[in-house]
Amino acid sequence: MLVSLNWLKDYVDIELTSEELAHRLTMAGLEVDDVRTVRPNFSGVVVAKILSVRPHPSADRLSLCDVTDGTETYKIVCGAKNIAAGDIVPLARVGAVIPGGYTIKSSVLRGEKSDGMLCSEAELEIGEDESGIMHLPAELSLGISLEKALHIEDTVFDVNVTPNRSDCLCMIGIAREVSAITGQPMKLPAIKMTETSEDINTLTSVQIIDDDACPRYTARIIKNVEIRPSPVWMKSRLEAAGLRSINNIVDVTNFVMLEMGQPLHAFDFRFLEEGRIVVRKSRDNETFTSLDEKQRVLPPDTLLICDGVKPVAIGGIMGGLNSEVKEDTGTILLESAYFHPTSIRRSARKLGMPTDAAFRFERGIDPEGVVKALNRAAQLMADLSDGSVCKNYIDVYPRQVPAAQNIPLRLERIHQIIGADIKAEDVLKILKAISMGVQDQGRGSYLVTPPTCRVDITREIDLIEEVIRLYGYDLVPMTLPNVSVSEQEPIARLDLEERIRQLMISGGFTEVVNYSFGTPVAADTLSLRDGDERRNVVKIKNPLGEELSAMRTTMIFGLLDTARRNANNGSFDLRIFEIGRIFIAGQAGELPREKNILAGLLTGKVTEDFWDAANPIDFYHMKGCLENIFRDLKINHSRYVPSAEETFLHPGKACKIMLDEKQLGWAGEVHPDIKEKFDLKNCAYVFEINLDLLSALALNSRIFFQELSKFPAVTRDAAFVIPEQTEADAMLDAIRQQKEDLLETISIFDVYKGKGLPEGTKSLGLRFSYRAADRTLTDAEAGAIHEKIVQKTVASTGAKIRS
Repeated sequence: MLVSLNWLKDYVDIELTSEELAHRLTMAGLEVDDVRTVRPNFSGVVVAKILSVRPHPSADRLSLCDVTDGTETYKIVCGAKNIAAGDIVPLARVGAVIPGGYTIKSSVLRGEKSDGMLCSEAELEIGEDESGIMHLPAELSLGISLEKALHIEDTVFDVNVTPNRSDCLCMIGIAREVSAITGQPMKLPAIKMTETSEDINTLTSVQIIDDDACPRYTARIIKNVEIRPSPVWMKSRLEAAGLRSINNIVDVTNFVMLEMGQPLHAFDFRFLEEGRIVVRKSRDNETFTSLDEKQRVLPPDTLLICDGVKPVAIGGIMGGLNSEVKEDTGTILLESAYFHPTSIRRSARKLGMPTDAAFRFERGIDPEGVVKALNRAAQLMADLSDGSVCKNYIDVYPRQVPAAQNIPLRLERIHQIIGADIKAEDVLKILKAISMGVQDQGRGSYLVTPPTCRVDITREIDLIEEVIRLYGYDLVPMTLPNVSVSEQEPIARLDLEERIRQLMISGGFTEVVNYSFGTPVAADTLSLRDGDERRNVVKIKNPLGEELSAMRTTMIFGLLDTARRNANNGSFDLRIFEIGRIFIAGQAGELPREKNILAGLLTGKVTEDFWDAANPIDFYHMKGCLENIFRDLKINHSRYVPSAEETFLHPGKACKIMLDEKQLGWAGEVHPDIKEKFDLKNCAYVFEINLDLLSALALNSRIFFQELSKFPAVTRDAAFVIPEQTEADAMLDAIRQQKEDLLETISIFDVYKGKGLPEGTKSLGLRFSYRAADRTLTDAEAGAIHEKIVQKTVASTGAKIRS
């Protein structure tokens, strides 16, 4: 909210500098984002008085004036016709600068010297009236600069009012805070008006049909108004607050809204059919043209202000084009009402109309300030338009708006929350400074009744907040909290995840974090089979959008989408992984099943272009990453079994990851069709591992240690001819199952297919390493053990020794 310092001083005396006031407001919870000085576009213009006016001897349309600034008298040649002796006017003396960059100089016009210029509102850009010289109030001191006389020079504070402080969305609300901060008394404007003998009840009536959305509606009639520009003092205040001046009637409604926080609306009474007001909600497909000249189809339950036939305003938001104040308006029906915050908030959002009135109504206004604002506006309209206020006002109040009262407040509780020993007299002084009613119950206990404008105060903790913010956060002593240190039971799975995370990062991977929710068509995009549990999607009741309306059942969709977005930005070489959860919907009434998953994606080249550009990432790079994880976890019996179960993986280039007889996950190359859907140019390799299973197996596995032998190893090689479809793991398992103590390691050193071998077979070269813990093995001993192992392997697998 923009707060004019000049305007603020109408309600409270301020001796602080602008910087000090901004700091004090900020420390009291009203953060001041900016402080700026507003200056007019002219200088050297002063208040002056016309002493005499006589015709110019050589020009019929010009006059010669004697004008004084209280010190000197100036000869001025003027062409305006609305001047006379005794008028108080703005005088631009020689040397003055007016808008447009014009500097006033002494000149001779038709033989007569002119030492200055009398100015209109338009020439000074402080109004739109260019028909004649601007007339100033007679009580202004002569010689004073015009900007000071009219309070045009101002300091404006941009105050960030929090949503709960609707009472501070007006000048009097800010003044109340300044009064409490500085201790200066408030000076509220006096409301005095003269009513005519004509009773408003003989002219109009108000009927509230939907009192849940409009608990209170008041109205006054002002007759014989003259629509004209507002005085400069009002224009300057509205402009400082960021509003444009329109005319004296509309400006009064805006002025009182900014002054008292109560939005108002003025209707041209002649356009109200049947001369009455009906408050109701919109009907099906009802349309309305608002003041911004836009026709809208109103959503259901939109609150409308109607006459006897048609809508004339959207309640609490904006008036209608069919009842706006015009230049020839003579009678005004002035509205001041209380609308329910929820109703206004809902309608303003649906209609996309965040008006100043809606901004205040949706946060809650003072229900007891409705009549006060009505009378203040009626008085100003009568004064500024020479109108007359009809006797009495209409106040329809069918549903009382509840207000908080008798809220218990304990001095001991204040000390506990704040941590400072604030005296009882200071607490009472603070509460009374912000218009709180306080009843002393004795023994440090009070009953507090907030003013009706403080709709945010309903609990004891709200009162404590008021005490501390006005007492001063900076006065609360700093103390260290007493905390007890307790041991936290480690969570094995989280430790395992962190261990895996470090392994992946050290392997050149980058961790990504995707949303746990995504599109419900992810399963279709990945071409999952019917009956696949990953098609059991958990739907989100209030999604951010259709693309984020379901919990994910696989992490691969998110990784592929990440790869797509990176490729669109020119990054084609990726090694990414994610640790997170997937969610599988259960039966009706059951919670979804959650699984902790490690997933990864590799695509592009292994190294930078200048090293090995021709070596792209392949399946075995991915397998090596997985082997690193299993090796670090001391899991030495993992297997990779070819599989075509995953429809989004390339057939023949995919496998299941097995540990004993349990499937930990799967890995493989992305199917070309899926790759095309994500617009990926390079081959991509993905994997998923169930961390719940991996954690259970890794934590339950036993690790054995033995002393390192100081004796050398003896190696022997053997090549086996086996069927082409036989897995190398099967041969290794057959050898390990013999449990030969002296066999230390066994590894594959060669795989060959082609010339010299029978069709449908391959040669598997294995290297055996033998070592004893207590001696050096002789060549004969190593040879005998090796021969025995080879023969048993041939017998158990049907393999042949390659000669």
